[in-house]
Amino acid sequence: MITIDQLGFTYPDGTRALDRISLRFHEGTSTGIIGANGAGKSTLVNHLNGYYLPMEGNISIGGVDYCRKNLDSIRRDVGLLFQNPDDQLFMARLYDDIAFGPENLGMNKDEIRTIVEETLLELNLWNLRDKPPSHLSQGQKRFAAFATVLVMDPKVIVMDEPTSDLDPQNRRKLIDLANSLEKTRITVSHDLDFIWDTCERVCIMNGGRIVAEGPAREILSSGELLEANSLELPLRLQGM
Repeated sequence: MITIDQLGFTYPDGTRALDRISLRFHEGTSTGIIGANGAGKSTLVNHLNGYYLPMEGNISIGGVDYCRKNLDSIRRDVGLLFQNPDDQLFMARLYDDIAFGPENLGMNKDEIRTIVEETLLELNLWNLRDKPPSHLSQGQKRFAAFATVLVMDPKVIVMDEPTSDLDPQNRRKLIDLANSLEKTRITVSHDLDFIWDTCERVCIMNGGRIVAEGPAREILSSGELLEANSLELPLRLQGM
């Protein structure tokens, strides 16, 4: 589905954020990307939906190269759930935020109304449809931001620190939602228990490189490997 080949990226100040990364994300799989702060995770995420285009190397989705002329199709195929939901919600009422994407695709009004209402009901947001997003709780904002992604029916969903602002109940709801999606999922998170619950495969980043990848339970159970990359075991495994 997504192929990354020798991807490199250097910021204007000379910081080498990505150093010859090669990865494959196959259709229908769920992959977690973990690493300490500064490992390059956010820079990689910003490449996956075309916010950054390859400076070195190449990215493709379904055989379509990431380049400026293909940006519209890439952003339809790859939905990004931002770390801060306030970056994703900007309209006067929630309904309009969720309708914004379909409107920009040129869908007709009846199609937009149907898909927006279905998404609101699916995520239990119907009673909030006329509220300003600024009046929602953090948990409600998180699921509202998710709705703006799901309404576009992307082939791939990328989640950047999706549990950073959630209480335990909403965190469990997000785990259930993520696992119910029959889509390719890529999750960047420091919450290794969330990665344990939602991902089949894990990649560890360090210094802008992929230093380990494999089955999630195998990677996340290796205290020595995690410690070598400034990470700790998931909470459920600590003290065992």
